[in-house]
Amino acid sequence: MGLFSFFKKDKDAKEDLNKGLEKTRTSVFDRISKAIVGKSTVDDEVLDNLEEILVTSDVGVDTTLKIIDRIQKRVARDKYLGTSELNMILKEEIASLLQENNSGDGSSFDLPEDKKPYVIMVVGVNGVGKTTTIGKLAYNFKMAGKKVVLGASDTFRAAAVDQLKIWADKVGVPIVSQGMGADPASVAFDTVKSAVAQGADVVLIDTAGRLHNKVGLMNELSKIKKVCQKVIPDAPHEVLLVLDASTGQNAIEQARQFIAATEVNALALTKLDGTAKGGVVIGISDQFKIPVKYIGVGEKMENLQIFDRNEFVDSLFK
Repeated sequence: MGLFSFFKKDKDAKEDLNKGLEKTRTSVFDRISKAIVGKSTVDDEVLDNLEEILVTSDVGVDTTLKIIDRIQKRVARDKYLGTSELNMILKEEIASLLQENNSGDGSSFDLPEDKKPYVIMVVGVNGVGKTTTIGKLAYNFKMAGKKVVLGASDTFRAAAVDQLKIWADKVGVPIVSQGMGADPASVAFDTVKSAVAQGADVVLIDTAGRLHNKVGLMNELSKIKKVCQKVIPDAPHEVLLVLDASTGQNAIEQARQFIAATEVNALALTKLDGTAKGGVVIGISDQFKIPVKYIGVGEKMENLQIFDRNEFVDSLFK
């Protein structure tokens, strides 16, 4: 990729992010502006209003209280802080929270060189955009020069297998599938084995998203992990939980249940472009101490982005 192409792609990604976060930015920061009208200092009333705005923007109660506490300490330490500085302080504290939870540490679709193939098990309830996220991940990894293999281990729904096959064809990557009703662990085993044989760089394994039977789900995910380890002892290297940001607090509850069921170590937040609830990214990262790795800010395949905390916060406060 030439230097001009690189900067154009970077610029396009920033524009997509700004557009994707527009509803959240307008909702949250218009309200903050109104809350500080006629105020010159950050007093208790301003902080109370800010607390209400953050909670209702799905940042979450615990995370909001943490942010408010940090701002109060800065006000006390610096003696005088005007409302004109409130956005800057809020921006710094949100960026700091995300950094503490290792959210937004990545910058590209690179993979650890000592993990080949790098196995990603993708989990999440039906309807959050899980299979679409896998398709977009496959596209972005392929564009980054990686050899990708997909595994259709969500054998509970025929539509899930068919949808993943469509994505495999669209992106032009191989898929391992045994159809609906097959043993999910068997599909995962065949997928990893095939990926090793093909010299693949990355494996993306789709899994069922049934939460109404948590014990069954837990057992199924554990079984998939164990069979992967028969081929690659430390697989899966990543258990990626996909959440729909537009569901707000429901996304937090889904995260809680999946984290209890399996060892989630990365998060993807989809549909940020269709919601004013973008604050949920901050709350989920803080509450569960699991890094947000990817965000979806539009329909295009390029709109699944590596989460960059600084770009995210800059866009929120644009």
